[in-house]
Amino acid sequence: MNVWIAIGLTAAGCYLVKLVGLLVPAGALERPLVQRLAALLPVALLAALTAQQTFSAGGAVVLDARAAGLAAAAVALVLRAPFLVVVGAAVAVTAGVRALGW
Repeated sequence: MNVWIAIGLTAAGCYLVKLVGLLVPAGALERPLVQRLAALLPVALLAALTAQQTFSAGGAVVLDARAAGLAAAAVALVLRAPFLVVVGAAVAVTAGVRALGW
């Protein structure tokens, strides 16, 4: 029963957040600072999620094959490779490092 209560509260919270977003006046959204933050916030959140998923396991900081895959993707991005090549490089390096037993 507790799970359904949590689901209901989460749904209500999401609805309220969306409602508050719709109630914000248009003038507030047109400010340069707000527009700059709106452009940068998704990038920061994605970077934080990537770092958390790459360098943590069970609440501890780890350095394993995922970090090697991320480094390979970063090198591919610096070389301006297409997106699929970046993903492929990350997958191949991660799989290779895991196959070597590191």
